[in-house]
Amino acid sequence: MKTLRYFFLLSLAAVILSLLATPLPEATAQSTAKGEFLLYVGTYTREESKGIYAYRFRPASGEVTPVGLVAETASPSWVTIHPNGRFLYAANEGREFDKGTESVSAFSIDAKTGLLTFLNRAATRGSSPCHVIVEKTGRCLMVANYGGGSVAAFPLKQDGSLGEASSFVQHTGSSIGRRQRGPHAHEVVLSPDHRFVFVPDLGLDQVLGYRVDAASATITPNDPPFATVTPGSGPRHMEFHPNGRLAYVNSEMGSLVTVFAYDPAQGSLKDLQTISTLPKDFTETNNTAEVEVHPNGRFLYVSNRGHDSIAVFSINPGDGKLTFVEHVATQGKTPRNIAIDPTGAYLFAANQNTDNIVLFRIDQKTGRLTPSGAVLEVDAPVSLVFLSAL
Repeated sequence: MKTLRYFFLLSLAAVILSLLATPLPEATAQSTAKGEFLLYVGTYTREESKGIYAYRFRPASGEVTPVGLVAETASPSWVTIHPNGRFLYAANEGREFDKGTESVSAFSIDAKTGLLTFLNRAATRGSSPCHVIVEKTGRCLMVANYGGGSVAAFPLKQDGSLGEASSFVQHTGSSIGRRQRGPHAHEVVLSPDHRFVFVPDLGLDQVLGYRVDAASATITPNDPPFATVTPGSGPRHMEFHPNGRLAYVNSEMGSLVTVFAYDPAQGSLKDLQTISTLPKDFTETNNTAEVEVHPNGRFLYVSNRGHDSIAVFSINPGDGKLTFVEHVATQGKTPRNIAIDPTGAYLFAANQNTDNIVLFRIDQKTGRLTPSGAVLEVDAPVSLVFLSAL
């Protein structure tokens, strides 16, 4: 008996020593050592751009180096990464099918080179797909169709490719604005626990909620089915606070941000505050584009197209309400997407109509932005996403 115990202990020790001697997976070890990220840029391909571009970014120094064109694809106006980091998906606003519908495309990622390999595409069953997201288990992808005002869900295969749409919901209705004669689904936003997906619909002045079943890749209307914003303001994008109890929605046409309290049990939203993203004396045309909450939960940023600025707000740690801090010029025209890098040190502003992306340093105490001096030249940039690099 003692002999058996002795050999068992020796075997156990050998296993433990083997595990300790095994190096970390290459992605984890090198990403930690190098502190480097890949930045993927989705563009409109209506003129000079050819698809998705990439850069290498080192937050410690603020250095950005171009990788170049990594995939040719029609107007990838939104790009997102699979939770496992091995696949990228793009909403293609360019027409890809004979029936006039548009598509979402799947790519595999070479994490060493940053290059993308096309896997397949699937029809979104609606026009002008503008946003795409993958839930945390990696089994279900969802897309918002702006033109038709609809939402579709797709099963994802183990190789990252897309199945055909397994769930489809058509929005109906209208609101009071000229651009609101019908629905315009503008984004698909997962709740922190990925049980619900929220869809700001510009045409309805509503943020619609759905329950997500990842196993079957389906969505069904939640109860309550929606929350409302200021009539005629046109909700566009939505961002959850890191605490999971607050959500922020920017309204494109009204140049507003609405603060919501979020109930994770019911998947419901309660309006707390609505605040303008513009100076009081600004009277020209403006449309907001993106809303971003800093990873530390203390600051919020909104891009203004027309005023061509980023509105900076501080977030009250008690109730989540906003206080205006400053407006910062984006050094370009029509800032579309803005993105905070994973370390929280920099904000990237993609200026669609001046073909550049401008980097700003973020003051961690005040949230204020300072241009870093780095400017990336890329045609019609409209979507930014980061991935840890090898």
